[in-house]
Amino acid sequence: MRIAYFDCSAGISGDMCLGALVDAGVPLEEMEKGLKQLPVRGFDLRARRVKRAGIAATKVDVLISDPGNKVHPHRTWKDIKGIVDNSALPAPIRQRGLKIFRTLFEAEGRVHGTQYQRTHLHELGAVDCMVDVFGTLIGLAFLEVSAVYSSAVNLGSGFVVTEHGTLPVPAPATLEIVRGMPVHSSEAPFELTTPTGAAILKGTADGFVSLPLMKIGRIGYGAGQRDRKGSPNALRIMVGEETASLPAEGLSGETASRIVVIETNIDDMNPQIYDYVMERLFEAGALDVYLNQIIMKKSRPAVVLSVLCDEEKRDSMIDILLKETTTIGVRFHAASRFVLDREVKEVGTAFGKIRFKTTKLADGTVKHSPEYDDCKRAAKKYKVPLREVIAKAIASRR
Repeated sequence: MRIAYFDCSAGISGDMCLGALVDAGVPLEEMEKGLKQLPVRGFDLRARRVKRAGIAATKVDVLISDPGNKVHPHRTWKDIKGIVDNSALPAPIRQRGLKIFRTLFEAEGRVHGTQYQRTHLHELGAVDCMVDVFGTLIGLAFLEVSAVYSSAVNLGSGFVVTEHGTLPVPAPATLEIVRGMPVHSSEAPFELTTPTGAAILKGTADGFVSLPLMKIGRIGYGAGQRDRKGSPNALRIMVGEETASLPAEGLSGETASRIVVIETNIDDMNPQIYDYVMERLFEAGALDVYLNQIIMKKSRPAVVLSVLCDEEKRDSMIDILLKETTTIGVRFHAASRFVLDREVKEVGTAFGKIRFKTTKLADGTVKHSPEYDDCKRAAKKYKVPLREVIAKAIASRR
């Protein structure tokens, strides 16, 4: 399917989303046409080419043309919902847009200690916020994007001037929205991620991962307000076809695939439990499970429990780890791996039939590995050392 990857190494804002999508090939006219389905007037879009740290990017500005809107009328959740419900936008875009606005209102409510229904949008600006949110959704739909993935989000640092005074970065509303999202802060002494940008990402991203295995077709750079030296202040979007498995070029017999690596550090669990946990994980479809010894803070010995699995099994693996171990949290990331195609055949040996895994590399090299469980079973049956069974099985295969 077609996916979009948001590289938020320079943060994210609503206008950066619009700029990146236009830069990736969404005609500004199409975005404006879609936005006209909202019963909101008094704004225009302007796109211009700029440079950020020497990188060409597109800057999209929302121009408030109606003097009455220049003060950003404060609107409640009920106001926004009424506008969206009365729009001619497609149902999926309406629903996703309302989800994003609900996130914004709930964050503002938590910051100010009120219910989200009684919260007003202040410095976000009602009109330009709607344009940012729905313009982004319209652009993703135009590019036929089925799923969105994102990098960790750079929040910036320093202070930001708001209607409530000078506040530390990230702004309180932004901080509420990015709960549960992977974030970091660079040395940029200003705000890089706005509440609107964070809410758009939270409402569209299907996962926060390193660059997934994909065939990139379109690339777009959406410029931020500032042009600082050393690092482009721009949101980068990559759009292309997701690839679950790719032949490895020049490596016949090998394929590349995407997996998830899940890890957790444990320093307070009875070691007898690890065997049971590993058994549960393998039964649930883990590709591999392994343990590593580490030393944690205060010189405490601990274990890193690692799980490799397919992406669709990630949540079930995490559920097992949280329920069956003493851990209170896990980390995970996407990874790519190369694996040799394999064939399993039974071979007659002095200890009966034993299965072998056979793999072949492009240069003709063949590798044979006897199945451990078959050798173990034979060793018990014939009452001989396991190493002898393995050695004779390999000799028989040759």
